[in-house]
Amino acid sequence: MTVTHGTVAADDGHVGVQTVRAGVVGAGFMGRVHAESVRRAGGRVVAMTAGSRGSAHSAAAIGADRGYPDLDALLAEAEIDVLHVCAPNSAHTEIAGAALAAGVHVICEKPLATSEADAEDLVEAVRDRVAVVPFVYRFHPMVREMRARLAIGEAGIVSSISGSYLQDWLADPGDDDWRVDPALGGPSRAFADIGSHWCDLVEFTTGDRIARLSAQTVVVHERNGTPTEDIATVHFSMRSGVVGTLVVSQVAAGRKNRLHLEVSGTQASFGFDQENPERLWVGRRSGNTELLRDPVTLSPQAARYARLPAGHAQGYQDCFDSFVADTYRAVRGEDLADGLPTFADGLRAVRITEAVLRSASSGGSWTEVPA
Repeated sequence: MTVTHGTVAADDGHVGVQTVRAGVVGAGFMGRVHAESVRRAGGRVVAMTAGSRGSAHSAAAIGADRGYPDLDALLAEAEIDVLHVCAPNSAHTEIAGAALAAGVHVICEKPLATSEADAEDLVEAVRDRVAVVPFVYRFHPMVREMRARLAIGEAGIVSSISGSYLQDWLADPGDDDWRVDPALGGPSRAFADIGSHWCDLVEFTTGDRIARLSAQTVVVHERNGTPTEDIATVHFSMRSGVVGTLVVSQVAAGRKNRLHLEVSGTQASFGFDQENPERLWVGRRSGNTELLRDPVTLSPQAARYARLPAGHAQGYQDCFDSFVADTYRAVRGEDLADGLPTFADGLRAVRITEAVLRSASSGGSWTEVPA
C-alpha cells in the first residue's frame, strides 16, 4: 500500500476505504493501549519495535504481525500508513520526525517533545500528514457535553476554573520508572505527564486559553539522579480574564488517576471527574443534578462518542478508541473530526509546561504563556 495526501490507497492506485496499517514503537502499557485501539478502529498492527527488548517477544505482547530490531528497519521494510510513538519522551522528536520524513502519519504520545524548540520543529515537519497527540480525555462523552453547554452560554458568566490531576503510583520512596529520569522523561515529570492533560482539557472545553500563570513545584522523594517534580500547583488567568487553580500530584495516596475539572459560572457550574466518567455534575443555585451518559438525551456533539447504551459503563480505553478511530478517518481522508488534537496542540502543552518550570524556578513569579 501507499499513502497519498492523507488517503490510504490500494496498490492498483484505486483510492477507497482500506484497512489502516499501523506500526507501534514501544511495548509498555501505552503501546498495548494503542495496539488495542488500532484493532478496535478496524486497523491492523503490522509492525512494531521496542528498542532493547526482543522484537519477537514485544511483537507478541501487543499482537503485531512482526517485530523489527529498530526504527530504521521498520520504516524501511514495513508497509505502514501510521506510526504510533509510545517510546520514552526524550525519543519522541527523533522518532516522530523520522516517520514524517518517510511520509507516514503519526500518533505521538505526549509530551510531544521535551523542549519547545523540538516541538516547533515537529509542527513544521507535519506538512500534509495527519499528526496528532493523544489528549484522549477530550473523547469522553461527558466532556463533550460540558463543552457543548459552555459553548451555548449555559454557565452564564464563567467566573472561575478549578481542578486537579492526582495519582499515587510514585507515592513510595522506592517507586521507580523511566519517567523519573530526566534524561528519558524530560525536565518536567508530573506536570508534563498529567498536568498537560488537564490544561488541554480546560482549553478545549472552554474555548479559552491560559494566558499567564504562577507555579510552584515540589520534590517529595529524592530519587536517583536529578529529581523532577512530584507535585505542581498552578494559579492562572485565561485570556478572557477568568482565574483558576490547579493541583497536580503523582504522590497522592489513594488517587489512582483522578482528573477533576470544574468550571464555575453565575448561572451554572459543571464538574467532570475522570474516575466517574459516566456523569457530569451540574450545579445551580436552585439545586444540583448529575447528567447520565445517555445517548438519547446528550447533545449531538456528545452522543457521537457514546459508544454504548446508558447503564453500560464507558471508560479510558473507550475514549482512546474514539480518538484513534477519528484519527484513522482523517488518515483515510474521510474527514477531520472536531476536536482532534494535533501536533499544534502538543506544542501548546509544551509551552505551558515550560512556563510552569520558568515560574517555579523564579519562586512562583507570574509568567506569560506564549500565544
